[in-house]
Amino acid sequence: MSTRDFIEKDYYGALGVPQDADAAAIKKAYRQLARDLHPDKNPNNAEAEARFKEVSEAYDVLSDPRRRGEYDEARRLFGAGGAGARAGFPGGGGFPGGGQTFDFGDLFGGAGGARAGGAGPGAGGLGDILGGLFGGAAGGARARSQAASGPARGQDVETEATLSFEEAVLGVTVPLRMQSPGSCPTCSGSGARPGTSPHTCPVCSGAGVTSRSQGAFAFSEPCRNCRGSGQVVDDPCPTCSGSGITSQTRTITVRIPAGVKDGQRIRLSGKGAPGRRGGPAGDLFVVVHVAEHPLLGRKGDDLTLTVPITFAEAALGTTLTVPTLDGTVSLKVPAGTASGRTLRVRGRGVPGKGRAGDLLVTVEIAVPVRLTPAQRKVIETLAEEMDEDPRPQITAAVRPGGEA
Repeated sequence: MSTRDFIEKDYYGALGVPQDADAAAIKKAYRQLARDLHPDKNPNNAEAEARFKEVSEAYDVLSDPRRRGEYDEARRLFGAGGAGARAGFPGGGGFPGGGQTFDFGDLFGGAGGARAGGAGPGAGGLGDILGGLFGGAAGGARARSQAASGPARGQDVETEATLSFEEAVLGVTVPLRMQSPGSCPTCSGSGARPGTSPHTCPVCSGAGVTSRSQGAFAFSEPCRNCRGSGQVVDDPCPTCSGSGITSQTRTITVRIPAGVKDGQRIRLSGKGAPGRRGGPAGDLFVVVHVAEHPLLGRKGDDLTLTVPITFAEAALGTTLTVPTLDGTVSLKVPAGTASGRTLRVRGRGVPGKGRAGDLLVTVEIAVPVRLTPAQRKVIETLAEEMDEDPRPQITAAVRPGGEA
C-alpha cells in the first residue's frame, strides 16, 4: 500500500459505509458487494471486475484495525487532495525560511521509469518523508526502501463457497475458481520486456532514497527517478505495463473440514496471491455458505429433526425409523409421550475430533383436521372412558360460573 493510496483513495466510499462504521458493518457491506461484483457472476464485465478489485482492496485495509488506523491518520494529516496536494509548514508553504514544499505528485507520480517487481509507487511511506525532515532518519528510510524492493508477501485473497447441508456436516473437497493478482507470466514479475531486465537506479545507486540538506535541516525522500524501488525499467513489459502483476484466474482444490457452519471463515495458509520477488504467497480465506436441509436442522454439534406422530402412537408407544445424514436409525417412542418431547439419539449428529454430536428428535402429535363419522364416534367413546381431569389445578382455580 503506497502513501499515495492512503491519501487519494476513499475506501469508505468504495464500500458505501460511513467513516465511523464498525467492523460488522464494513464486513456486511463488503460481502454484499463482493457477491454482486464477483467475476463468476459478471463474466466479461471489465467495469464489474475493476469494482471488485476496488472493493477487495478497500476491505483489505479497513478490516485490519492497524492499517485502518494508519489510513485514517494519513487522510487526517494530508486530507484527500490527490497528487497535487502539498504538505508543508504554515507561513510560506514549506520549511521555515526555506520556501521548500513537498509535491506528492512529484514524489509518487510518473517521474522516472516503471517500477520493477510490481510494488506500488511511493514505497518509502509517510515515515520516510516526515522522519527525515529533522535529520537522522536517512538510514531508517533507506532500510525501509530496501525492504520494500526485496521479497514481498502476496496479498490475502477472499472467496466464497456454497455447500449443501450434508457437505458442511460431513466435509467435502471442492474446486474453487477465483481471480486474484499474480506474477506476470510474460516477464515473470520483473516488469521488464522479455529479453531485457531492470537495472540499478543511477540516481540513488539502488538505495531507493536520496538525501539532501535544506538550511539547518537534513531530510531523505524516496528517489524520484525509480520511485523508491532502487531499480529502473527502461523497456516495460507489454502485458503488465511494467508492474510485474496481472489479474489471473485460477482453480484450486480445497478441503472443507467436517462441521463447518454457515458464515464461517476458513483460512488456508499460502493459498492466496503469489508473493513478489521471491516472497511467500498470501493466505486464502473461504467464507462458507450452507444451504438448508429439507428435514434436518443444526444446533451446535447436534442435528435436529421434528417428527409428527399420531395420538395412538403417543399413548401406546411405537418405534419410528428416522433419517440421518448417513442412513436411517430406529427410535423408540415410550408410551405416554407428550407432544413436544425431545428424544436423543447419541452419536448421530455432527462428526467431531472427539465425540460426535447427537440427533435430537422432537415428536409432535398430529391432530386430524377432519374426522369421519366412525372416527368421531370412537373418539367420543374414548373421551367418556377417560374421565381423568388433565388440568386439575386450573379447574380448582376457576370458580363456578367462569369467575376466577
